Parts: sequence; C-alpha cells; structure tokens
Amino acid sequence: TVSIARSFDLIGGLLVAGDSTKLRAQNSKKNNFNQKKIDRHLAYIDKHLNEYENAMKKADGDDEREEIQKDIDDNHKRRKQYKDLEKELKESGETQISTSDPDSRHQIVRNNITEVSYTVQSTVDAKHCIPIDYKVTNANDKKAMGGMLRRAKSILKTSQFTALYDKGYHTGSEFKIADELNIRTLVAIPGIGRNSQAPDPNYNAENFTYNPITDTYQCPEGHTMKSNGTRYKGRNGTFKQYKTKACKGCPLRSLCTTAGVNGKVVQRTEFAEHIEANTRRMESCDGLYKRRQAIVEHPFGTIKRQWGFDHVMTKKTMKGASADAGLIFIAYNLKRILNLMGMKNLLKELKK
Repeated sequence: TVSIARSFDLIGGLLVAGDSTKLRAQNSKKNNFNQKKIDRHLAYIDKHLNEYENAMKKADGDDEREEIQKDIDDNHKRRKQYKDLEKELKESGETQISTSDPDSRHQIVRNNITEVSYTVQSTVDAKHCIPIDYKVTNANDKKAMGGMLRRAKSILKTSQFTALYDKGYHTGSEFKIADELNIRTLVAIPGIGRNSQAPDPNYNAENFTYNPITDTYQCPEGHTMKSNGTRYKGRNGTFKQYKTKACKGCPLRSLCTTAGVNGKVVQRTEFAEHIEANTRRMESCDGLYKRRQAIVEHPFGTIKRQWGFDHVMTKKTMKGASADAGLIFIAYNLKRILNLMGMKNLLKELKK
C-alpha cells in the first residue's frame, strides 16, 4: 500500500512523525505475573495450608479429615503451579510473564491505567497522513526511535527528511543513531526531574556553559568546573562529573545546590552533544514540531476510535499480533488512498 501511495505521489518523504499506541493482548491481568505477584500468591497459599494443618489436628471423624485433606491437596497443586511459574520467570530473565500470550506485557496505557498489551510503533508521512511503517513490540518508547528511523530511511530511500517525536523518545543513544543516519529529528524536551532541580531555576545544569576544547563547564557565577576524567556507568550510557572547589565558599551556593559535601555536580553523558543538537533544533524549528500530533495521531484516531480496533484479535506471540496490526494498517491505507484519489481516478491509474 505504501508503494501504491508513492506511485500516486501521495507520499511526500520530507516530513514524518512517529509515535506509539497500546493494543490490548488476548491475555488478562489475572494471567500475567511478576515475582511480587507470585510471592503474594505463595504467601496466601502457605497461610491457608497452615490453617488446614491446624484444622486437621482438631478434626473429628474421617469425613471431616477427608474434606480437609482434599483442600490441602488442592492448595499444594496450586502452590506447585506458582513455583513452576517462578522457575520459568527466573529462567527467562524477564521481569514478568504472561501465560495466555507469552510475548505480551503488563504496561501503562495512559495515566495510571494499565493493561496487558503490545506497543505498536508507527511512522506516518505528513503529506496525507499515510503510515509508511509499523512495528509491534512489547517495550516502551525509550529505545524505539533509532530503529524506526533506520526503517524509514530504507522505505523512503533517503535521509533528507525531518522526523517529529514526543518527549517519550528523548534518549541520548537514539539521537546518536539519528545523527549517524543523517536524519534531522525534532524531539520534545522533557522537564527536569524534581531531584535535579536547583533551589533557584537559574542555576539548573542547562544554564552551565560547556567548553568542548577544555572539557570544562562554567557556572553562572563564572567558576570553572572540571572533571577527573573518569567515566561512570549510568542507566543511559556513561557520564562524567564536573565540580569546582569554588563551590565551598560561594555566597550563592544555597541557590545552586542542596548538596552538603561536594557542592554542585554537573553530569555530562556520552550522548550530550547529540542531545544538545536536538535542543538547538527545537529552539529554531519555527513551530514545525506543533504539526506532530495532527500527523501521527490521525491514523491511530481512526483505527482505535472510529473502527474500535483497540486490541489484537490473535492469541499467542508477537508474530500473530504483528499480522493483526498489519492487516488493519493495510485497510487504513487502502481506504485513505481511495478517499484521496476517488474510485474513478484510482481504477484509471491502476489500469495504467
């Protein structure tokens, strides 16, 4: 359908937007387990087994003992099932396990609402809001942008396009991939976490100036902050720390940091230059980013709200879920092409 749309000049290939949506899997929350949930079930069963053992000691008559023994046997069977699940979970190396659809995951759908679901990544061309690619995953958006851009470059056969993404995709390693692909990205910048905020916002880390030649920072008061050269491991790659002894005697220290011993510490990740490049693009994008929602939400709105496709029909594995999503995207694109071309023009062009 993308090839058909391109042959009819319905794909612009200059501006795309990416986003994801959650589709409920054929797996209830009841049939999804993590270690905490398994421990809770085992504790509940052990409590009842203890109660049954005590009741057995006080039981009068064979009939009562037989009834209690049946309950004990049933609970031992259930206990074995949860222990087997626990073993399977540990061997898988995953944090959770789904028993009906093993590839599905318990995820936040919106706000505090959760579902056992799949994440569908989509790339949509801006010219006529036509999806050019989709990928079904069971992960969040954090590490998705690089892979989707690589696929978009292959589909469009060019890297000369701009890609718009929301703040959920703001990850240093993904910016590096985009820069290596020579693709211009505009990604919303997330707010600074509460723990990273300075008492006075003017002394937040983004207001410290980095000098790439000397590998130093200058704080708003003009003090030079240096690194010891050591790279530390973090959740999103490695980073260096920058400090200055001048922090100890600075009269404005209370506005800058609440740290007791070392004073202000600025961290710089290995992907900082790529993140900063995105920030500069966002500051000079002249409102282009505002188009993101209208482009990428258009297909999702139609598919989920109008057509009611908010869950996958197939059961078992991501492969089945991908086929499910693929069919709905085919239907969307065919209908979109038909609406844009008109039946007569479409038939005329297809005959050619």
